Amino acid sequence: MTIYTGRGDEGETDLRDLSRVSKTNPRIEAYGVVDEANSLIGTARPSGYDDVDDWLGSVQNHLHIIQSEFATPEPDEEDPQIREEHVDQLESWIDTADEELDPLTSFILPGGGDSGAALHHARSVTRRAERRAVELAQNEPINAEAVTYLNRLSDGLFTFARLVNARDGVPEESPTY
Repeated sequence: MTIYTGRGDEGETDLRDLSRVSKTNPRIEAYGVVDEANSLIGTARPSGYDDVDDWLGSVQNHLHIIQSEFATPEPDEEDPQIREEHVDQLESWIDTADEELDPLTSFILPGGGDSGAALHHARSVTRRAERRAVELAQNEPINAEAVTYLNRLSDGLFTFARLVNARDGVPEESPTY
């Protein structure tokens, strides 16, 4: 079996239910940006820290579930979905990471070491994914927990970036005005 099919050459693709839609369809845009964020998180792993890598591995699997949800216009009950417990788990990881960090007293510039900078980049793409998910939700029914998860994930990636940079000894920089 080859990886290419040629089915998308005319600007359309399949949703999970095999219906054909334009590659500019809001569902495609939403799960495409989630895929981007997922790929960027992959560039931050391994971070050099087992706890962070475990969190990021779980997040990548959660994002894969969200991609599947966004690609499924009429999900079945047995289809995987993001649930409140996924959001709760993410919040727990954020709290754990935050306990190790100095409190924020100002905005910080995104960057740092390789993993920290990649996590900051993934955070900004996750914000875009959230915006696309909100746009999709305005026009079609989707799982509201997926939108909540993306919102919380951007906070998590910011915190994880700070944690990795702190552990790497990379100081945070504040913007100058």
